[in-house]
Parts: sequence; C-alpha cells; structure tokens
Amino acid sequence: MIDKKYNRRDFIGLAGSGALALSFLNTCNTPGGSAVSLIKEPDDIDIVVDSKSLEKPELTIGYVPVNDCLPFAVAYTRGFFRKYGLKVKLSRESSWAASRDGIIFGRLDAAPVVSGAVINARLGAEGAVPARLCAGMTIHRHGNAITMSRGMWEAGVRPLHEYQGDVERMGNDIRSYFQSLPGSQRNVAVVLSSAIYEYLIRNLLGMCQMNVFRDFRIMIIPPPQMVANMRIGTMDMYMVAEPWNTRAISGNEGVGFTFAHGKELWSGHPDRLLGIMEDFIEKYPKTYRSLIKAMVEACRWCSRINSKEVLAELASARAFTGAATKYTRPALTGNYNYGGFDGLERMKYIPDATIFFDLPEYLKDDINDHSTFLWQSQGLWLMTQAARWKQIKSLPENPLAIANKSWRTDLYRNIVNEIGIACPDKNLKTEPGSRFIDGIEFNPEDLQGYLDTLNRKY
Repeated sequence: MIDKKYNRRDFIGLAGSGALALSFLNTCNTPGGSAVSLIKEPDDIDIVVDSKSLEKPELTIGYVPVNDCLPFAVAYTRGFFRKYGLKVKLSRESSWAASRDGIIFGRLDAAPVVSGAVINARLGAEGAVPARLCAGMTIHRHGNAITMSRGMWEAGVRPLHEYQGDVERMGNDIRSYFQSLPGSQRNVAVVLSSAIYEYLIRNLLGMCQMNVFRDFRIMIIPPPQMVANMRIGTMDMYMVAEPWNTRAISGNEGVGFTFAHGKELWSGHPDRLLGIMEDFIEKYPKTYRSLIKAMVEACRWCSRINSKEVLAELASARAFTGAATKYTRPALTGNYNYGGFDGLERMKYIPDATIFFDLPEYLKDDINDHSTFLWQSQGLWLMTQAARWKQIKSLPENPLAIANKSWRTDLYRNIVNEIGIACPDKNLKTEPGSRFIDGIEFNPEDLQGYLDTLNRKY
C-alpha cells in the first residue's frame, strides 16, 4: 500500500486550487451568440398559464456550461417556459458550487445541482452549506465519464470494458500507477465535494485496494477547466459531464482517454437534479408547478429520437457550452469514442449515454417509470455514501423523513399527472447489484446492512 498519509482536510482541494482561471466563464443573463440563431424564445407559443395568475412569474434560473444545460436551453428556446406563464432569465454559472449556492443564498430561484448536493445540504455534510434545499425532479441520468491522463495509459491502464470484468487486474494497474507517484501528485478531480462523482470515484479507487482516506487527494475543479488542468499535470484522473470528457480526446490529442462512462459505474444513476429552496415551494406553489411542467416537457422533448442533432447544435451555442458539435454530439447520439494512444479505434454505441426522459427497458423498474421521476431510494443511497466517507458522523435516525422532505416526489407525482404523465406509485426501489460496478445490491430498507457489506468488502 501507499505509505503517504493524508488527513481528511487534504482530500478536498479548494475550488480552483491549481486550476486555470478561464475568462470565458463570466456570467451572462440572457443567452446569445449562436451561429445557428437558436438562442431566442419563440413568439408562436400557445400559452396555457397566464403569467398574471402566478405568484412570481419572473425567475432567474442558473445553468452550468455542460450538456446538462440542454433541458434549460430547450425550455427557453422551444417556449416551454413561456407556455406555462414564466418569464425566465438564464444565468450561466461558473461552477457547480456557484449553481448550488446561488439557490441557497437567493441569487437564483432554481438551478441544476449535482446529485448529493440536496441530501447533503439537509444533513450539513462536510463541504455542504446547511440549507432546506429540495430536488424538484431529475434533470438527466448518465451523461458523464471518467477521464484518465496519458501517463496512466502509458503505465498500462485501459478503458474499463477492456478488462472484461477482471477487477483485480484493473485495480492492480490503477494502484500501481498511483504508487509510482510522489504523494503531492496523487490527485483526482471532481466538480463538487460531497456529491455523486466523488462517491463514484472513491468507490472505484476503493475497489482498487487503495486507502481512500490516505492514498490520494480529491480536487474540486469547474467542468470547463478540467482539460486544461490535466494538460498541465494538475491531476491524472477526473470525472465530469460531457462534453469535457470528449474534449480531452478530440481537439486535445495527447491529453487523456475515457476510462469509463458513468453508466458503467452505476447504470441509471441520477446525475443532475433541479434544485430549489423549500421556502420557494411554500411561498410560490403555482409558480413551482409551472416550472416543473416546463422542465419535464423540455426533458421529454430532449428524449425525442430526431432531436439529437438539434440538441448538439444548441449545446454548442456560445451561450451554453461553447464547444463544437463534434464534442457535444457523442454523449447525445451515443456514438462514443473512448480514445487511447495506440492508434486503435475505440468507438462504442451507447444509446443511453445521456437519459433525459424515456428509460431503456433494462432500467424500468415500473411500467410508469421515467427519468425525471425522483426515486427517493436513490437519495438514500447518496446518504449512505456521506456516512461511508465520514462526511457525516453516522446515518441519521430519520433517513426516510429527510428523503421525503428534500426529494419532492409527492409534489412531482401530482404535478405531472396534470399533463398526462403517470408515475410509479412507490418512492423506493431496490437497485440490483448488476447495475453497480462493485456488484453489491442496494436495499433502501436496510441502509446499515448495505454499509456493513461495503465495509467488509473494501
């Protein structure tokens, strides 16, 4: 094992530590600058909700320049916000911390947040601002990946699927690489502390028989800065949403390769949620209902088979990711390139690379299941990870009550029924081991048993 010892404080680098400050991340309110003239609200929308009937029709909604922003872009450019009486200003956020904190401190009315941010705000977990933050819906599932450096490739590490289930060989390759580095260089990066990417990274490296509390350091870096930081050697491994994995392969040859798509770590995992404060929901219930309807319709539009090329162009607009369509397209169409440095083509077709609404059959746990539905059991999984990685002292005494209060499945179910969308009639489901890279089933009715199994195995 690696003998360098880190204390807990070493694990989370401050946002921007060793990071390059990129000038194009300035916040802009009204989107603009698309070469294909997509960034505007249409005029010919059938309005179904009079804005005068809403308590707060004018909203400021955040987004971060990754493919995740597409439902917000679509709700704006296809007129779904206007349809439900909303007058929205979109605010481009510099990081996922800025998006989350913008909601908590009142600068934003709503915004996407990384899965884990809502539960951990409720728990007061390490790295999270204590707040009555809520999740209104799931924005999308998957859509992310782990990128590794050329140095890791040259040390013998390969994309996960090439190990063909040989976890021991994979673990040996990754562990050997980190063992070869001095302690100060054993760095990996994620976009937010106490959130799902950190948990997936920690689980993976734990499977590699690395001491997750000692053998490496986790840095927090905004998505558009990931590639630049890997290029200069800040870290050797990062997890982020697209297009910032593809960007390390195409147009930045020599920087990195995709080790694993997020769905290879946990199939069906929630990536982004719509974050909103509980006070907002209570004070502006009609506005909240309009917002959920507009966003769900936008997500459903994003799932249309013939929308993918339009989405790729929209994501590429300067107001959104600013990345060329050849970078935004792969995670939307599913024609995914893992890259590599041996001249071989590593293209895979992953039709569920990003899921906005319609679920593939293998992920449907109920006839009425769909991606924007909030399974509170997945919020409970995130809670177990906060306890596992010592971000909270232990599992709370009332985990179900916290999940009910923070993941607003009750309101979601009622709201979308009004636009003809049926939902599962339960809030919890068991996640079979086949969906996780470690093969361990998650039973939401036995959280401590799940944690005990993980602790015995790793």
